[in-house]
Amino acid sequence: MEPALLNDRAIIAISGPQARDFLQGLVTNDILHGLAPGMGLYTALLAPQGKILFDFFVTEGDGALLLDVAFVSCEALLKKLKLYKLRAQLEIQARPQLGIYINLKGHPRNRPTSYVDRAVSFVDPRLPALGVRSIGARAEMPAHIAAGDSYLRTRLDLGVPEAGDFGIEKIFALDAGLAELHGVSFTKGCYIGQELTSRMKHRGSARKRILTITADTSLPPPGTTLRGSEQDLGEILSTYGTRGFGLVRLDRLDENKGDILAGDQPVVLHKPAWLFEHS
Repeated sequence: MEPALLNDRAIIAISGPQARDFLQGLVTNDILHGLAPGMGLYTALLAPQGKILFDFFVTEGDGALLLDVAFVSCEALLKKLKLYKLRAQLEIQARPQLGIYINLKGHPRNRPTSYVDRAVSFVDPRLPALGVRSIGARAEMPAHIAAGDSYLRTRLDLGVPEAGDFGIEKIFALDAGLAELHGVSFTKGCYIGQELTSRMKHRGSARKRILTITADTSLPPPGTTLRGSEQDLGEILSTYGTRGFGLVRLDRLDENKGDILAGDQPVVLHKPAWLFEHS
Protein backbone atom coordinates (compact mmCIF):
# COMPACT_ATOMS: atom_id res chain seq x y z
CA MET A 1 0.00 0.00 0.00
CA GLU A 2 1.39 3.37 -1.05
CA PRO A 3 1.84 6.25 1.43
CA ALA A 4 -1.40 8.20 1.82
CA LEU A 5 -2.87 11.21 3.57
CA LEU A 6 -6.27 10.47 5.09
CA ASN A 7 -8.07 13.79 4.66
CA ASP A 8 -11.29 12.16 5.82
CA ARG A 9 -9.85 11.71 9.35
CA ALA A 10 -9.34 14.16 12.23
CA ILE A 11 -7.69 14.23 15.66
CA ILE A 12 -9.19 14.92 19.07
CA ALA A 13 -6.81 15.23 22.02
CA ILE A 14 -7.75 14.39 25.62
CA SER A 15 -5.19 15.58 28.16
CA GLY A 16 -5.04 15.76 31.92
CA PRO A 17 -4.45 13.43 34.88
CA GLN A 18 -7.83 11.71 34.50
CA ALA A 19 -7.77 11.24 30.73
CA ARG A 20 -7.24 7.46 30.77
CA ASP A 21 -9.83 6.79 33.48
CA PHE A 22 -12.31 9.04 31.69
CA LEU A 23 -12.03 7.20 28.39
CA GLN A 24 -11.87 3.79 30.07
CA GLY A 25 -15.40 4.21 31.39
CA LEU A 26 -16.81 5.13 27.99
CA VAL A 27 -15.38 2.93 25.23
CA THR A 28 -15.36 -0.74 24.25
CA ASN A 29 -11.62 -1.42 24.57
CA ASP A 30 -9.31 -1.52 27.59
CA ILE A 31 -7.48 1.82 27.67
CA LEU A 32 -5.90 1.26 31.08
CA HIS A 33 -4.31 -2.11 30.39
CA GLY A 34 -4.21 -2.33 26.61
CA LEU A 35 -2.61 0.97 25.57
CA ALA A 36 1.16 1.32 25.69
CA PRO A 37 3.70 3.71 24.12
CA GLY A 38 4.24 3.09 20.42
CA MET A 39 0.95 1.31 19.88
CA GLY A 40 -2.65 2.15 19.16
CA LEU A 41 -6.01 0.69 20.12
CA TYR A 42 -9.11 0.42 17.98
CA THR A 43 -12.30 1.08 19.92
CA ALA A 44 -15.81 2.51 19.77
CA LEU A 45 -18.22 4.65 21.74
CA LEU A 46 -21.62 2.97 21.79
CA ALA A 47 -25.15 4.09 22.50
CA PRO A 48 -26.62 2.60 25.72
CA GLN A 49 -28.42 0.05 23.50
CA GLY A 50 -25.05 -1.25 22.23
CA LYS A 51 -25.08 0.26 18.74
CA ILE A 52 -22.06 2.11 17.33
CA LEU A 53 -22.02 5.90 17.58
CA PHE A 54 -18.34 6.43 16.75
CA ASP A 55 -15.38 4.16 16.05
CA PHE A 56 -11.82 5.48 16.32
CA PHE A 57 -8.19 4.76 17.19
CA VAL A 58 -6.50 5.82 20.43
CA THR A 59 -2.77 6.39 20.86
CA GLU A 60 -0.51 8.52 23.05
CA GLY A 61 1.46 11.59 22.00
CA ASP A 62 2.32 15.12 23.11
CA GLY A 63 1.21 14.32 26.65
CA ALA A 64 -2.32 13.44 25.56
CA LEU A 65 -4.51 10.65 24.31
CA LEU A 66 -4.97 11.19 20.57
CA LEU A 67 -8.23 10.00 19.02
CA ASP A 68 -8.07 9.32 15.28
CA VAL A 69 -11.70 9.66 14.14
CA ALA A 70 -13.65 10.17 10.91
CA PHE A 71 -13.63 13.87 10.00
CA VAL A 72 -17.40 13.98 9.55
CA SER A 73 -17.85 12.63 13.09
CA CYS A 74 -15.27 14.84 14.80
CA GLU A 75 -17.55 17.64 15.99
CA ALA A 76 -20.25 15.22 17.17
CA LEU A 77 -17.73 13.10 19.09
CA LEU A 78 -16.15 16.21 20.59
CA LYS A 79 -19.56 17.36 21.80
CA LYS A 80 -20.39 13.92 23.23
CA LEU A 81 -17.09 13.67 25.12
CA LYS A 82 -17.54 17.13 26.61
CA LEU A 83 -21.03 16.11 27.70
CA TYR A 84 -19.57 13.17 29.66
CA LYS A 85 -16.66 15.21 31.05
CA LEU A 86 -18.59 16.67 34.01
CA ARG A 87 -15.98 17.57 36.69
CA ALA A 88 -13.16 15.39 35.40
CA GLN A 89 -9.73 17.01 35.36
CA LEU A 90 -9.01 16.99 31.65
CA GLU A 91 -9.13 19.04 28.46
CA ILE A 92 -10.77 17.91 25.24
CA GLN A 93 -10.01 19.69 21.99
CA ALA A 94 -9.74 19.12 18.26
CA ARG A 95 -6.25 19.43 16.76
CA PRO A 96 -6.74 20.37 13.10
CA GLN A 97 -3.00 21.04 12.72
CA LEU A 98 -2.43 17.28 12.89
CA GLY A 99 -2.86 14.97 9.92
CA ILE A 100 -3.26 11.19 9.68
CA TYR A 101 -0.98 9.34 7.29
CA ILE A 102 -0.53 5.74 6.16
CA ASN A 103 2.87 4.12 5.54
CA LEU A 104 4.95 7.31 5.61
CA LYS A 105 8.34 7.06 3.90
CA GLY A 106 11.40 9.21 3.39
CA HIS A 107 13.25 12.02 5.19
CA PRO A 108 12.80 15.79 5.18
CA ARG A 109 15.59 17.51 3.24
CA ASN A 110 18.74 17.97 5.33
CA ARG A 111 17.10 16.28 8.34
CA PRO A 112 18.46 13.08 9.97
CA THR A 113 15.09 11.84 11.23
CA SER A 114 12.52 10.24 8.94
CA TYR A 115 8.97 11.49 8.54
CA VAL A 116 7.62 8.52 10.48
CA ASP A 117 9.98 9.28 13.38
CA ARG A 118 8.65 12.83 13.51
CA ALA A 119 5.12 11.50 14.01
CA VAL A 120 3.25 9.32 16.48
CA SER A 121 3.11 6.01 14.64
CA PHE A 122 1.61 2.58 15.25
CA VAL A 123 0.69 -0.53 13.30
CA ASP A 124 -3.03 -0.66 12.58
CA PRO A 125 -4.39 -2.76 15.49
CA ARG A 126 -7.18 -4.26 13.40
CA LEU A 127 -5.01 -5.95 10.76
CA PRO A 128 -1.28 -5.40 10.09
CA ALA A 129 -2.04 -5.43 6.35
CA LEU A 130 -3.77 -2.06 6.82
CA GLY A 131 -0.36 -0.49 7.36
CA VAL A 132 1.28 1.89 9.81
CA ARG A 133 -0.77 4.90 10.87
CA SER A 134 1.09 8.11 11.70
CA ILE A 135 -0.21 11.27 13.34
CA GLY A 136 1.96 14.29 12.70
CA ALA A 137 1.95 18.05 12.26
CA ARG A 138 0.89 18.77 8.70
CA ALA A 139 3.58 21.46 8.43
CA GLU A 140 6.29 18.86 9.12
CA MET A 141 5.01 16.13 6.82
CA PRO A 142 5.61 15.70 3.05
CA ALA A 143 4.11 18.61 1.10
CA HIS A 144 2.81 16.38 -1.69
CA ILE A 145 1.35 13.02 -0.77
CA ALA A 146 -1.57 11.20 -2.33
CA ALA A 147 -5.03 11.11 -0.81
CA GLY A 148 -6.20 7.87 0.74
CA ASP A 149 -7.36 6.03 -2.39
CA SER A 150 -4.89 3.17 -1.93
CA TYR A 151 -6.00 2.82 1.70
CA LEU A 152 -9.65 2.58 0.67
CA ARG A 153 -8.80 -0.05 -1.93
CA THR A 154 -6.92 -2.05 0.70
CA ARG A 155 -9.86 -1.81 3.12
CA LEU A 156 -12.19 -3.09 0.45
CA ASP A 157 -9.79 -5.87 -0.55
CA LEU A 158 -9.56 -6.99 3.08
CA GLY A 159 -13.24 -6.42 3.83
CA VAL A 160 -12.66 -4.03 6.75
CA PRO A 161 -15.50 -1.55 7.37
CA GLU A 162 -15.18 1.64 9.40
CA ALA A 163 -16.86 4.94 10.22
CA GLY A 164 -19.30 5.82 7.42
CA ASP A 165 -19.85 2.14 6.64
CA PHE A 166 -21.45 1.75 10.07
CA GLY A 167 -23.69 4.81 10.06
CA ILE A 168 -24.79 6.35 13.35
CA GLU A 169 -26.55 4.13 15.91
CA LYS A 170 -27.53 1.55 13.27
CA ILE A 171 -25.33 -1.48 13.97
CA PHE A 172 -24.43 -3.45 17.08
CA ALA A 173 -20.70 -3.62 17.83
CA LEU A 174 -20.54 -7.41 17.43
CA ASP A 175 -22.55 -7.39 14.20
CA ALA A 176 -19.97 -4.92 12.84
CA GLY A 177 -17.08 -7.32 13.54
CA LEU A 178 -15.47 -5.12 16.18
CA ALA A 179 -14.56 -8.11 18.34
CA GLU A 180 -12.71 -9.82 15.48
CA LEU A 181 -10.98 -6.51 14.66
CA HIS A 182 -9.66 -6.30 18.24
CA GLY A 183 -11.90 -3.37 19.14
CA VAL A 184 -13.77 -4.89 22.10
CA SER A 185 -12.48 -6.10 25.47
CA PHE A 186 -14.64 -8.64 27.28
CA THR A 187 -12.53 -8.49 30.46
CA LYS A 188 -12.55 -4.76 31.25
CA GLY A 189 -15.06 -3.08 33.51
CA CYS A 190 -18.25 -1.32 32.56
CA TYR A 191 -18.63 1.03 29.62
CA ILE A 192 -21.59 2.48 27.76
CA GLY A 193 -23.45 -0.32 25.96
CA GLN A 194 -21.41 -3.02 27.74
CA GLU A 195 -24.38 -4.96 29.14
CA LEU A 196 -26.00 -5.67 25.78
CA THR A 197 -22.65 -6.30 24.06
CA SER A 198 -21.68 -8.88 26.68
CA ARG A 199 -25.11 -10.50 26.51
CA MET A 200 -24.82 -10.89 22.72
CA LYS A 201 -21.37 -12.42 23.16
CA HIS A 202 -22.41 -14.99 25.76
CA ARG A 203 -25.66 -15.91 24.05
CA GLY A 204 -24.07 -16.09 20.61
CA SER A 205 -26.94 -13.98 19.27
CA ALA A 206 -24.89 -11.90 16.81
CA ARG A 207 -26.12 -13.49 13.58
CA LYS A 208 -25.39 -10.55 11.28
CA ARG A 209 -22.03 -9.48 9.90
CA ILE A 210 -20.75 -6.84 7.51
CA LEU A 211 -19.57 -8.42 4.25
CA THR A 212 -18.11 -6.90 1.10
CA ILE A 213 -20.23 -6.67 -2.03
CA THR A 214 -19.05 -6.62 -5.63
CA ALA A 215 -20.93 -6.07 -8.88
CA ASP A 216 -20.17 -5.60 -12.57
CA THR A 217 -21.55 -2.05 -12.53
CA SER A 218 -22.04 0.61 -9.86
CA LEU A 219 -23.98 -0.62 -6.86
CA PRO A 220 -27.38 0.83 -5.99
CA PRO A 221 -27.54 3.22 -3.02
CA PRO A 222 -27.24 2.36 0.68
CA GLY A 223 -30.46 0.96 2.10
CA THR A 224 -31.10 -1.25 -0.93
CA THR A 225 -32.23 -4.72 0.11
CA LEU A 226 -30.01 -7.71 -0.64
CA ARG A 227 -32.33 -10.51 -1.75
CA GLY A 228 -31.59 -14.21 -2.03
CA SER A 229 -33.51 -16.87 -3.90
CA GLU A 230 -36.20 -17.18 -1.21
CA GLN A 231 -35.73 -14.42 1.38
CA ASP A 232 -34.08 -11.10 2.17
CA LEU A 233 -30.48 -11.45 3.31
CA GLY A 234 -29.69 -7.90 4.45
CA GLU A 235 -29.06 -4.44 3.05
CA ILE A 236 -26.35 -2.31 1.48
CA LEU A 237 -24.59 -0.03 3.98
CA SER A 238 -22.14 1.88 1.80
CA THR A 239 -20.95 1.93 -1.80
CA TYR A 240 -17.72 2.79 -3.61
CA GLY A 241 -18.51 2.34 -7.29
CA THR A 242 -18.76 -1.37 -8.02
CA ARG A 243 -17.83 -2.37 -4.46
CA GLY A 244 -19.30 -1.75 -1.04
CA PHE A 245 -20.34 -3.16 2.30
CA GLY A 246 -23.58 -4.78 3.37
CA LEU A 247 -25.06 -6.01 6.64
CA VAL A 248 -26.02 -9.65 6.07
CA ARG A 249 -27.76 -12.42 8.02
CA LEU A 250 -25.19 -15.23 7.90
CA ASP A 251 -27.68 -17.98 8.60
CA ARG A 252 -29.83 -16.90 5.67
CA LEU A 253 -26.79 -16.51 3.42
CA ASP A 254 -25.72 -20.09 4.20
CA GLU A 255 -29.21 -21.31 3.30
CA ASN A 256 -29.32 -19.39 0.02
CA LYS A 257 -29.07 -21.57 -3.10
CA GLY A 258 -29.44 -19.04 -5.91
CA ASP A 259 -28.34 -15.65 -7.12
CA ILE A 260 -28.22 -12.60 -4.89
CA LEU A 261 -29.75 -9.33 -6.07
CA ALA A 262 -29.44 -5.74 -4.93
CA GLY A 263 -32.57 -4.28 -6.42
CA ASP A 264 -32.48 -5.85 -9.90
CA GLN A 265 -28.68 -6.06 -10.01
CA PRO A 266 -26.77 -9.33 -9.47
CA VAL A 267 -24.10 -9.02 -6.80
CA VAL A 268 -21.60 -11.27 -5.04
CA LEU A 269 -21.07 -11.29 -1.26
CA HIS A 270 -17.61 -12.01 0.12
CA LYS A 271 -16.74 -13.29 3.59
CA PRO A 272 -13.40 -11.78 4.70
CA ALA A 273 -10.90 -14.29 6.03
CA TRP A 274 -10.25 -12.40 9.28
CA LEU A 275 -13.91 -12.60 10.22
CA PHE A 276 -14.01 -16.40 10.20
CA GLU A 277 -10.47 -17.48 10.97
CA HIS A 278 -11.32 -18.17 14.63
CA SER A 279 -14.77 -19.66 14.04
